[in-house]
Parts: sequence; structure tokens; C-alpha cells
Amino acid sequence: MTSTAQAPLPGAKTAHPEHLGHVIFIAAAAAMGGFLFGYDSAVINGAVEAIRSRYDIGSATLAQVIAIALIGCAIGAATAGRIADRIGRIRCMQISAVLFTVSAVGSALPFALWDLAFWRIIGGFAIGMASVIGPAYIAEVSPAAYRGRLGSFQQAAIVIGIAISQLVNWGILNAAGGDQRGKLMGLEAWQVMLGVMVVPAVLYGLLSFAIPESPRFLISVGKEDRAREVLKEVEGDRIDLTARVAEIEHAMKSEHKSTFKDLLGGSFFFKPIVWVGIGLSVFQQFVGINVAFYYSSTLWQSVGVDPSQSFFYSFTTSIINIIGTVIAMIFVDRIGRRPLALIGSVGMAIGLALEAWAFSYDLVDGKLPATQGWVALIAAHVFVLFFALSWGVVVWVFLGEMFPNRIRAAALGVAASAQWIANWAITASFPSLADWNLSATYVIYTIFAALSIPFVLKYVKETKGKTLEEMG
Repeated sequence: MTSTAQAPLPGAKTAHPEHLGHVIFIAAAAAMGGFLFGYDSAVINGAVEAIRSRYDIGSATLAQVIAIALIGCAIGAATAGRIADRIGRIRCMQISAVLFTVSAVGSALPFALWDLAFWRIIGGFAIGMASVIGPAYIAEVSPAAYRGRLGSFQQAAIVIGIAISQLVNWGILNAAGGDQRGKLMGLEAWQVMLGVMVVPAVLYGLLSFAIPESPRFLISVGKEDRAREVLKEVEGDRIDLTARVAEIEHAMKSEHKSTFKDLLGGSFFFKPIVWVGIGLSVFQQFVGINVAFYYSSTLWQSVGVDPSQSFFYSFTTSIINIIGTVIAMIFVDRIGRRPLALIGSVGMAIGLALEAWAFSYDLVDGKLPATQGWVALIAAHVFVLFFALSWGVVVWVFLGEMFPNRIRAAALGVAASAQWIANWAITASFPSLADWNLSATYVIYTIFAALSIPFVLKYVKETKGKTLEEMG
């Protein structure tokens, strides 16, 4: 699945005020998949200890149940582009919404541990689809001047989804008397937490009926008249629609359907640009960001914070995540993707190093010493802030822009799959690593944050202000 450039024609504006509101609505509706992505990813945070207790399992087994959704994510991300090229972007969104809904119901009503894991895989597949379809669709309908900001809607929706899930979890926990296994509506609290996702899943499906199909897909299946209508909706009525359609057709004819084989070349199996995309994806995950969203309640409880407070700190962290994302949205098209990535890497390394220092102290009466406890809490928020204002947004923007047209679909699929596999590695390893040495675990994350600095300086090129065709 590839995206066409949204370059303006000579003398034409890229977007007009009367149309920009409609474009924003379209991008926001498509980014609802990102909201589900964030909600589903983080909602499990509230159920971790309850699942451990109900099924009487150790850290290694628990980690696999939590992380197994990410296998589904990798598969969904790898196949979404091909599916979207066959049946359309909107139909893909609708399939994803149905899978989200089924997963939410199944996860809330599991018979045993094995089917809880199965429903999490189904939900993961939906997340993987949404992670690819959303950014690609938004890139295809966005005018070039606004593509970076509209593209960042995906990450904004993700972080809002994370925050809402933590707020809902906190509310449900309090309604159940502070017990994750407390009874609520005939179910245990953690089951209600997982089942609530039905609401945004249904909303995502309904919104998908309110937005137009991508002009690029419409042209690819011979629906030029409808493509013209959509282009007029999103780019304004002053553009030459015939020339715009011809531009898209020319771009499509000059490229071929990318396959995995097209990515091969260079000295190390893949082409160098593909490795850069994979590197961005891996570094984004290896700093341990999803530990903050999958395990934060467990983490804080392990150093002596009571459950209700730990859920509250998970929520405050997610609010910081939103603030950082808004900062990134403001600056991604002003100062560029690369400077933001470097600023974020430095801030993350400092925050993670401080967390590693704080966790190196022995617990006193089951808690960290007061100074170290406050340092750990503040440093965790600093880490999330710098991640959100940089790597959380710019990696998705980079992946949507950096690959040449001829390989964009396949390269984006591989990079997104690498991201999910890296996410799985961190998620599956954290409980056992934390049992071994929590401080050393954060030292590892600090090292990856530090290594991301020379990686960006040497290998990552700025894509700010360039049309997609200019990427090669």
C-alpha cells in the first residue's frame, strides 16, 4: 500500500480554510484506529496482577499472555497493506473494528488462560492493521503542507487512547473497592476493564462509514469520478482536478507493486534505507516505552506504592504522554523530524538513567527510600515526556515518508512488523528481567536511548517539507 504525494499545482494553494476542517475530521476519524491501538495496548496494565492471581502463574507465563497480542500485531501490520490494496482502506478499517469488538468481548469473558491469550492475538491483529492503515490513509488524503501535522493525529489518538484506558481502569478499580478482582456487574473488575473497549471499537466502525475512500485507491480501481470528488473535498476547488488525477495516475504507473524481494540488496540482505526504517522501529521500542504502559501499575506496586495510587500514577504518566505528543505535533513541521528525535533521545537517556539509579536502592519496609521514590516517579514522567515529544511521533511520520515509492508498501510493512517484534521482546522480557534486577533492566534501556543519538546523526535523513515522490 503506497501513498501519493500531495504536492500543490503551480499557483494553487495546498488547502483552503473552508476545506481544512473537513480534512481534519477525516484524519481524526481515521486516527480512531490509533485510539483503539492505544486503548487496547494499555488497558491490560490494569489486569496484569489480577490475571497473575486468578490463574496462579509466574512472571514468565504472565509475560507471554501480556505480550502475545504483539505477535498478532506483527502479522496484522505485515498483511494490512496488501489487504488494503485489494479491498480498500475503508473496508480494512471496518474489518479492524469488528476484530477489536470481538476481541474485547472474548477477553472480558475468557474460559481459561489459553482463550484469553487467543482473544488477545485477535485484538493484536486488529491493532497491527490499524497501525499501518491509519498513517497511510492519512498521508494519501492530506495536503502536503499539513501532512506532518495530520499524520501526527495517529500518535495523538494513540496517547489519548492510553490515557482514557488508564482513567477508565482507575475508575473501575475504585468502583470495585480497590480490588482488581473485586466484583462489578457480575464480573471481576479486570474483566470489565477489558470489555469496555467494545464502546470505542463500535465508534471506530461507525466513523469509517462517514469518511471517503482514498483517492489513490479509487483511481487504482477505475473510479476516477469519485476520486475527483474526494480530491475536491480535501484539496479545495481551485486545483486542476484533471491534472491532479493525471499526476496520481502517473505516479502509480511509474511504480510497481512492491514485494519483499524489492527490499533486498546492499551488503546486509536489505537495502540500506530499509535497515534505517527497521532501526528507527527497534530503537523506539528498545528504550522500554511500553513497560511504562503495560506494566506501570505492577512496577509501582513492586516498589511499595499501593494499587490505587499506582493506577493513578499510570494515568498521570499518560497525561504527560499527551502533552508531549501535542508538543511534537506543533513542532514536527516547524523544526523537523530529525531535531525532535535527537532532543528526545537525550531527554530519554537522562530520565532512564535516573530511574536506574533510583531502583538500585534496597527497599525499606517494602518501599523505596523517600528521595529515590520521588526521583523514580519524576524521572518516569520525564522519560515519557521526551519520548512523546519525539520518537513517539516522528518514527511514524518517518515511516510514512522516508521510503521511495517503489518500495514503500513492503518497506513500511517490514518496519512496522519489526516494531511489533521489538515491542514483544521488551514486553515479554520485562517481568523476568525485573525479577532479576530492576535497576540493571533500566540501565539496558538507557543504553539504547543513548545509542539512538549516533544512529540518527549518521543514518537518518530529514524528510520535512519533501513530497513523497522526492524520496526517490
